[in-house]
Amino acid sequence: MATLYVAHGGGPMPVMGADPVTRRHLESIAGETLRPEAIVCVTAHWEADPIRVSAHPAPPLLFDYGGFPKETYEYEYAARGNPGLALRIRDLLVEAGLGCELDETRGIDHGVFVPLMLAYPEADVPVVAVSIHASLDPSIHLGLGRALAPLRDDGVLVLCSGMSFHNFDGFDFGGQFANFRNTSGMKRPTGAAWDAALADAVFDVQNRAKRLAEWRSLPEADWAHPRGAEDHFVPLLVAAGAAEHDHAHRIFDGAILGTKVSAYRFGGSSG
Repeated sequence: MATLYVAHGGGPMPVMGADPVTRRHLESIAGETLRPEAIVCVTAHWEADPIRVSAHPAPPLLFDYGGFPKETYEYEYAARGNPGLALRIRDLLVEAGLGCELDETRGIDHGVFVPLMLAYPEADVPVVAVSIHASLDPSIHLGLGRALAPLRDDGVLVLCSGMSFHNFDGFDFGGQFANFRNTSGMKRPTGAAWDAALADAVFDVQNRAKRLAEWRSLPEADWAHPRGAEDHFVPLLVAAGAAEHDHAHRIFDGAILGTKVSAYRFGGSSG
């Protein structure tokens, strides 16, 4: 199986039709892999120390956003959980020297259900959510990916959900979400320099882990992901760690909310 790093967009906007670009990207991701036996989704919207893994047999949705229309708090996505797979993930992480705990009560946040509602609308693939580590440390997240890598041989899709650019001062929400517009008065970079430098690091298989671990040295890194707010970046490190020696393919290259964004497939083959 491939591993994927996808851009989940802003809140429920892709599902509700307010962000058609991200919607098309997320609808396409099922075609980037063979059909999975299960999906392990590493989500930018769950930080924990130690890393936590959802073991709920029927995880409810967590509407962890605000200010959107009423219907966006009534979505349903009835995918099953997989407590047995969650237990295996915990064991893999402990074996790798990473702390890990099971969480039998947490549902799935919008970093999980928004991509899955669009990519797998039948909700017929079991889903296990995995948190990122609250430290946001690159080495921990590369290690998390390496620990998850054996799951790929069992037909499990490692889906890492974030955004390659995530700075609210750089987004242009527009329309009914105009209250979220940038009001800082700062001249916005286009994000192109950051995106190009990140792609160069991602495509460099031999040196990728080192270059991604040192991602703060890339051009416009602090603009793309302000310090202390890189939660949407570190899932990329997990995807790269889970496919450490595999070539990367860009599966999205466009503008989301007015800013340059990319998404990647590592290894595997398209479905």
